[in-house]
Amino acid sequence: MEGKNGKPTEYERVVLLPGLGPKKPRIDRSKAFFKLEIRRSKIHRWGVFALEDIPARRRVIEYTGQKIDSNEVDRRIVRKHMYIFWLNDNWAIDGAIKGSGAELINHSCSGNLESWVVRGHIYLSTRRRVSAGDELTYDYNMEGEDAPDDACRCGSKNCRGKLAKKLS
Repeated sequence: MEGKNGKPTEYERVVLLPGLGPKKPRIDRSKAFFKLEIRRSKIHRWGVFALEDIPARRRVIEYTGQKIDSNEVDRRIVRKHMYIFWLNDNWAIDGAIKGSGAELINHSCSGNLESWVVRGHIYLSTRRRVSAGDELTYDYNMEGEDAPDDACRCGSKNCRGKLAKKLS
């Protein structure tokens, strides 16, 4: 993917290849309600870890990014790593562009977080107490014909083996 001058075009750089480069991902502290850190994960690439104990049923971080419609999601689906979180059937947040760091929270079939969409905002809250040092995870709740068939690497006792849920 290169423009006429041998460099990526703006679309390629910003939309198809966001977040690439030498910079380590970061947490937007204005969107986090507790002390969090991004570091390498045993589950997949980067992960988000608690730096302090977090009680159950507490808002931890807001999932932010660029708001895009379903047609734009279809254009971006070519990316190797997706950070798309659906608000509803028509709109999604692309955490790869101006994300809070929540886009790097990995999937787990038995996650310690759950997601809530409240008036156009996405919040991740604890399902149970999280100890300092624990990796934050949540079930991505992917389902349907278009859900990826990727293998799950969460390692939980209740792991279903795939990121996507089987349709009933």
